[in-house]
Amino acid sequence: MIRKILFGLTVAAFAFAGGAVAQQSGIKRTPLQKIDFPEGYTTVSGIAEVPAGGSAGRHSHPGIEIGYVLEGECQLLIDGQPPRALKAGDSYQIAAGVIHDAKAGDKPFKVLAIYIVDKNKPLATPAP
Repeated sequence: MIRKILFGLTVAAFAFAGGAVAQQSGIKRTPLQKIDFPEGYTTVSGIAEVPAGGSAGRHSHPGIEIGYVLEGECQLLIDGQPPRALKAGDSYQIAAGVIHDAKAGDKPFKVLAIYIVDKNKPLATPAP
């Protein structure tokens, strides 16, 4: 019972964090797992699907993000770095606190992302 409640809260938190950074509608975020590990951190995994022409929105995380492109192509925009074209089968990593965005071209994309973040902070924070 407690596991179901915790999973429900995880789903709600992931959905809220996703909504906070989404600049447009149509982005689908599916939480997969959440565990408080390592000490002081929460590890969260999920899938994000961005429609053609869509964007995740500029944001940052209070910990690292690693990801794997499952389908489609996108431009990964990390502040201070040149844009990086990613396609299905590519992986990426983003350091803690770094502002970034991912933009779809004329086709949608889907990524599996894992976040290892400070457990006392929100999963994502929108950036200007």
